[in-house]
Amino acid sequence: MIKIGNIELPEFPLLLAPMEDVSDPPFRRLCKMHGADLMYSEFISSEGLIRDAIKSRKKLDIFDYERPVGIQIFGGDEEAMAMSARIVETVNPDLVDINFGCPVKKVVCKGAGAGVLKDIDLMVRLTKAVVSSTHLPVTVKTRLGWDSTCINIDEVAERLQETGIKALTIHARTRAQMYKGEADWEHISRIKQNPNIEIPIFGNGDIDSPEKALEYKQKYACDGIMIGRAAIGYPWIFNEIKHFFNTGEHLPAPTVADRLLAVRQHAEWSAEWKGERLGLIEMRQHYSNYFRGVPHFKEFRKKFLEVFTLDEMDSLIEETRQFYEEYQEQA
Repeated sequence: MIKIGNIELPEFPLLLAPMEDVSDPPFRRLCKMHGADLMYSEFISSEGLIRDAIKSRKKLDIFDYERPVGIQIFGGDEEAMAMSARIVETVNPDLVDINFGCPVKKVVCKGAGAGVLKDIDLMVRLTKAVVSSTHLPVTVKTRLGWDSTCINIDEVAERLQETGIKALTIHARTRAQMYKGEADWEHISRIKQNPNIEIPIFGNGDIDSPEKALEYKQKYACDGIMIGRAAIGYPWIFNEIKHFFNTGEHLPAPTVADRLLAVRQHAEWSAEWKGERLGLIEMRQHYSNYFRGVPHFKEFRKKFLEVFTLDEMDSLIEETRQFYEEYQEQA
């Protein structure tokens, strides 16, 4: 059993990565249904929380059915991070996570996210500020370093553990790599072999199949895996990995009916959370992902993009279901 503070997780937990404009409550709910053990909010600007920005405050929404769940914050100012941690505590998540890994320019330029990788002393001060401001367990997600000439994850892991964090997730790429190239999990393995490291170490990067999850679990000996992009439009990956771990066999691939059900659930929960029109407009980014690899979906994609009500969604789902039933009969 893996413990983060007083949070008990399965022996080898599967975590859903915090992803901007993706990891909202409706999507997290789907991933929880399909086997995710621990999830995080989209990352939230500490400055935005302090300014009481509506978008930042909305990201604090969490629900009991998705627990355990963490709120992730980012920023480059100690006082702002401490204040935002106290604000986060008021909504009673299970933990607070600090983002020291986001490589996006607008975040890095503010000295936050992966930008902090160039100043480990600042990273330590920011982390201490958060740890000392909350009774909740604090975790960190970061990268290997700024670029290939500055891989400092070994020092980062030890020094952050000294601040009192309860777990560390390592995306096995540098900031310079962004999301390109191959993730190098050898560094994660080295951290796990460090006798000074006692906190759980979770690996992140390139896990997109049950086979790869098992291979990396066995080869790199981390305490769990965080899955990000592979779960977008495919929440089934969590239970698929667990089933493969337990049996060595694959679960049947989701059918078109399974995909349509997931879209309907996602759309309904999105409408409940954001309002029907906005919820369905923001669903548009997901349709192609849910039907990736499904033949002839292009013919329906435009129709899904024109849906503004749940009634319209239900009619289109039924039309799509009938089409694929007939298509399968003719195949």
